[in-house]
Amino acid sequence: MQAEFRAPRRRPRVYEEYEAPLPVSRSPDERSDFRAELISQHVLVCHPDHIQKIHNQGYFGKGILSRARPDHSISNQWEQHEGVMLPVISQSRYNELLKWAGATLSAQGLDEDSVNQTLLRISQPVDMEDVRRKVGGGEGENGGESGAEGGACPRTKRPLAESEVEQETNRGCRLETQHLSTEHDPDPSSDSDSDPGSVPDPLVPSPGFVLVFSGSGEVEVVKEVRRSPLSLTEYLQLSLEEAFFLVYSLGCLSVYLHQEPLSILQLWRKFRSLRPDFVSSYAAYQHFRSRGWVPKVGGGAKYGVDLMLYRKGPPFYHASYSVVIERADDEFKGSGPRLFSWRSLAALSRITSNVSKELMFCYIIYPADLSEAELDSPACLSRLKVQEVIVSRWVSSKERAEQDDI
Repeated sequence: MQAEFRAPRRRPRVYEEYEAPLPVSRSPDERSDFRAELISQHVLVCHPDHIQKIHNQGYFGKGILSRARPDHSISNQWEQHEGVMLPVISQSRYNELLKWAGATLSAQGLDEDSVNQTLLRISQPVDMEDVRRKVGGGEGENGGESGAEGGACPRTKRPLAESEVEQETNRGCRLETQHLSTEHDPDPSSDSDSDPGSVPDPLVPSPGFVLVFSGSGEVEVVKEVRRSPLSLTEYLQLSLEEAFFLVYSLGCLSVYLHQEPLSILQLWRKFRSLRPDFVSSYAAYQHFRSRGWVPKVGGGAKYGVDLMLYRKGPPFYHASYSVVIERADDEFKGSGPRLFSWRSLAALSRITSNVSKELMFCYIIYPADLSEAELDSPACLSRLKVQEVIVSRWVSSKERAEQDDI
């Protein structure tokens, strides 16, 4: 039976432009050198410029606080208040942020009285003249563009110095130092990322000011501008396959462990110790990447598969294939951890067809004479073969209709 290939389904609304995937330069001198940290079995990219380039040019990884693109904000709703665009949060949400800030201060060794005084100082209303003065003075972020549907938050980028990256990796959210200062008007101009020659209209302040509303229903809604207790810093999380592909195949990423860069061989052995099936999963990932697909490792979990294959990237097309990775030997006998029964295979095929995708089995074929010592080096990838098998559900009514046509 011949496989029936379907064209990828394009998304009806696309809000971004396609960028050429990495690497974009053929010159070794101009090749990008990104940095990632191996922390608690996860590969995290912490530098904001590296995050944007790695994700936009190939759609590698996902945000640790977002579903996909690393653009998490303190609020999804923004409002223009007296000429300044501010994120809008409820009083209960603001109180929750204050609790997080208090826990962070307590963890730093401050006593209860100092924590309470600091939180009380942070939660005081801020005069709009002070906000405009700081925004006009260059404190604002370059995020004046609103979302595609009018309700999204501006995208902010906060460049960090190389030494600051190490400190950022230890905490998921960082307490803004200017919020803890006893001075009412600190000067955070060193954290500016805006263009001094252009001022966005309307003005968007840096993360640090929020519009807090209280009251609902018959109670009059009161809106106050306050300082944000926390700045939620989002990082880009790479899967092990994505990280090794950027290191080994593209040569544009360096992965650090305890402030020391890992060599390709060290990284390969480390990932194999973290994931016993890493050799097969990476062989499949590299196979599809080399053919122009964008494989997403984590996206297949809700469909019971290992990979989802996208054309160009998730913002442009729906996934075309749900891929199950299986290890096989020369005689095509599987030795993977999953043993599919006819019932489980039929259920998986039914789920895949219900979400308008095709089910694909990707068999990684290991030679019989491939030793365990050879698997300890990425050079073994040249000896592996990849076989793709598309599984389609047989529909009796459709078969009868085709027979009648013949």
